[in-house]
Amino acid sequence: MRIYSVHGRPWAGTESPPAMRGATSWEQSCARAAELGFDTVLTRTDAEVAPFGEEGLSQALEVCSRHGLDLYLDIEIDPTDQPLQAWIEILIQHAKEGAAGFLCRNPSALPALDWCALVAAVHQKHQDCVFLAWTPGLSAAQIKALGDCGFTAGFLSLPWWDYRSLWLMEERDRLCQLGSVIAPLSNSDDTAAPRALWTAAFIGDGLMMPAGLEDRIGPQTVMQANRWLVQRAGSGARVSKLSGPRSAMTAVFRGGDSARLLLLNPDAQRAAPVDRGMLASRMPASYILPASDTNEMPETLEPNACAVITVSLADPVSLSGTAAGLARKNATPPLDAPRIAIESVTPNVDAGQFPVKRTVGERVVVQADVFVDGHEHIAVQLLWRPADEAAWRRAPMQALGNDRWQAAFVPERLGRHCYTVQAWRDAWHTYADGLRKKVEGGQDVSLEAEEGRMLIAAAIERVQDDDADTASTLAALLRSVGRPQDRAENTQKRRPAGVAKHSAIPAASPEQIEVLLSSDMAAAMAAADDKPFEVSAPIHLLTVDRREARFASWYELFPRSYSPVPRQHGRFVDVIARLPAIRDMGFDVLYMPPIHPIGLRNRKGRNNALQAGPDDPGSPYAIGSAEGGHDAVHPELGTLDDFQELLRETREHGMEIALDFAIQCSPDHPWLSQHPEWFDWRADGSLRYAENPPKRYEDIVNPDFYTAAGTTRQASLWRALRDVVVFWVEQGVRIFRVDNPHTKPLPFWQWLIAQVQASAPDVLFLSEAFTRPKMMYRLAKVGFTQSYTYFTWRNDKSGLQAYLTELNTAPVADFFRPNFFVNTPDINPLFLQTSGRPGFLIRAALATTMSGLWGMYSGFELCEADSLPGKEEYRDSEKYQFRTWDWDRPGNIIDEISRLNHIRRSNPALQTHLGIRFHRVDNDQIVFFSKATEEGDNIVLVAISLDPFARQGGTLEIPVDLWGGEPDQSTRLRSLFDDGVFVLHDDRQYVELGPDRPFLLWSVLSPA
Repeated sequence: MRIYSVHGRPWAGTESPPAMRGATSWEQSCARAAELGFDTVLTRTDAEVAPFGEEGLSQALEVCSRHGLDLYLDIEIDPTDQPLQAWIEILIQHAKEGAAGFLCRNPSALPALDWCALVAAVHQKHQDCVFLAWTPGLSAAQIKALGDCGFTAGFLSLPWWDYRSLWLMEERDRLCQLGSVIAPLSNSDDTAAPRALWTAAFIGDGLMMPAGLEDRIGPQTVMQANRWLVQRAGSGARVSKLSGPRSAMTAVFRGGDSARLLLLNPDAQRAAPVDRGMLASRMPASYILPASDTNEMPETLEPNACAVITVSLADPVSLSGTAAGLARKNATPPLDAPRIAIESVTPNVDAGQFPVKRTVGERVVVQADVFVDGHEHIAVQLLWRPADEAAWRRAPMQALGNDRWQAAFVPERLGRHCYTVQAWRDAWHTYADGLRKKVEGGQDVSLEAEEGRMLIAAAIERVQDDDADTASTLAALLRSVGRPQDRAENTQKRRPAGVAKHSAIPAASPEQIEVLLSSDMAAAMAAADDKPFEVSAPIHLLTVDRREARFASWYELFPRSYSPVPRQHGRFVDVIARLPAIRDMGFDVLYMPPIHPIGLRNRKGRNNALQAGPDDPGSPYAIGSAEGGHDAVHPELGTLDDFQELLRETREHGMEIALDFAIQCSPDHPWLSQHPEWFDWRADGSLRYAENPPKRYEDIVNPDFYTAAGTTRQASLWRALRDVVVFWVEQGVRIFRVDNPHTKPLPFWQWLIAQVQASAPDVLFLSEAFTRPKMMYRLAKVGFTQSYTYFTWRNDKSGLQAYLTELNTAPVADFFRPNFFVNTPDINPLFLQTSGRPGFLIRAALATTMSGLWGMYSGFELCEADSLPGKEEYRDSEKYQFRTWDWDRPGNIIDEISRLNHIRRSNPALQTHLGIRFHRVDNDQIVFFSKATEEGDNIVLVAISLDPFARQGGTLEIPVDLWGGEPDQSTRLRSLFDDGVFVLHDDRQYVELGPDRPFLLWSVLSPA
């Protein structure tokens, strides 16, 4: 909606409208609105400002219709002026005359029930009439109360925003629950007006502009903003703030078909630098910035300025041939017995055997030990490329000291990459360094100058056919230092006995020495370098994933429990009805256990009973029946078309679906009759069921990946399982949670994941392997994107600190991405069984702040912990029966989870498990740590009590060194959960944390 306010009420610095009356002025206003790209005109019915006085709206509506505009009326309902019924009759009359909608000022003047009655009464007569609520200044509770009243849109408090604070994004999230979000403009000063316009168009779903403001902004700019609003209409894309509160600029991203990045300078006096590296690493999904050589991004923003940047999705790497063959391609043929040593290249996983993991736009810092014998100088460079490109990209490496070298690159494509380190003897640098030292020592360097002339002449001869420009530059420099004597004489290594000396070498002048040691000479000789003793390190592999591989919030549910009718099988359409609530809690990934047909033979009953009742639905992990196998949908959930509709609706809500890939079959699975050779049969001819002695799972059987009869027969099994994943990828699924991968062969997973990602590098795999550490890590090495972890059982301070330190230390940090699930359908942690609501808050706070990836199984938000005696299992588990949930159950922590997820989105430091530092606090029941971005623009301090039963106090030792502060220097902090700003005056702070709020989260703003 694009509203042109001709005679609307003033707001936030807008001036009262002039008394423009009569057909001519109204005709001009409507023509101007249509020309500028607006679709709606807003006016009032007051006699002093109405476009046609007391003559009614008919003429005004006729003019609007002629220009293709809707007419909305700006009203302020005063219940003390007239009774509600009178207002209803007035609005019905206006709607009858043709008013398309109403902007209702002061919506808090009426109770919610009165608004419901008023809107319903008007809709009964005019069902298409639209009601907009003027919401600036309303509290979160007041906005929530309007949610069911029939309003279709609310208004942002944009005119009061400082272009830096987070509250506007939080207000927008609240208004999204009401409907569309409209951003009003005010009569800001001329320099800031374009910034306000683009912010309104960018953050809002629509905008409202007072008439006449186009003369200050520029009509063409207004038209351009309105055109962009039309282009992205209905995209439903999520708006996210990428910059931290300490950044000089504000960066806001909006996705969808017309994805853009909005850069804002909040300062009216100073220019703001644009940190391209920071932005590249924080772009959501797989979006990348324009290439640096296109000049589409400014390096700085002028005061009050803004820039709208077009962004694009990363171009996926397309592999041809085998991935291993491409990855092992050397940059240059290796030399026998290399003179230069290259060692300890990092990052690396098992000496390059497995890929390092990064995400699009994330900087890859490469280091290596490189050295050579003697006092020779070497040149070192980093080579890297996407695996489907033949040409290497190069960057010089800088010496760090102690023979350690470093360079970095930023991948901008998804999929497999390669990198290596290359070095050679730098002949000219070696020569020039020796010459300089001798000159500084006062020695005669005539001979050294002659040797330099010879090196230059040889370089000219070497490049004259291939690089004429370099040859010409060197020739000019050589004329400045003189040509060398006869090379045949002077290049003899030894003079035989009895042979006379050659003619004396001429003395070198100071001017010649200056040229030999000049930077121009060094650059030209570097360009002509023949790289003697060149050597390359082994190729290292890099997997580049989309950013959801390292930052996402997961929500797990059983769709069959979501029927509105108790004890009736839920369907996909029932899950769609729940999507807004899950989205509002801040989740990105909706994960469902297997959705395939469930077998009947040996079906499990409630609470894992060996005998199922006639109405028991069975375990969804007993996959396969007469209705189909792994590529079929359980009929009671719906059809494949219904599933695709769920996929579409989930995407519309800014989330995506993760499916469970469980390689097991019920005895009724079609594969058992079609491919009996894929399964293990016992000596008596019976089927070998899945078991973990002494436990037996007779409702499922596992395929046999190897057979004594040879591997050829089982190759078809491997291909069939791969094709199952490919089938669901083709349906639109891009995330798979894999059940118990540690019980299947590692080579199988390495092969399957490589096969899938070769054509779909954006597919992510989560490993559910609660097993030995080395097996968990090996699964990550062979290709799994993320992994469940031991976090579920880490409840004490020392255990948490040790585990997070391990995950943050190389090489684990380079290949293992932890997903901190607080519970699962299989695991009802003992801590949660005994700790009540405070325990759930503790675990939620730990998971959301310590890891970029976290997940919960539905019911956690209700503090569900009913268990089977003595077991970490839920009583009446959804794995075996339907459950009906009361989402408004007293004592729930839905608001706290929603807030924690919002804080994660708004603070880049919390969007990875990396970068955590633990700090001292004099209480072992409190864990205190910081998370900071590499750029230092976002620093978050977190303290969490681990005691769910009593208040715990302690003195925090504030790590002021993180932001360059001093122990006695004051620091401004923001309480992220309560949204208040306060000042700490030194590096010690006593805090108390109670069961009702067992955590605190502070964002560092700046030294006070």
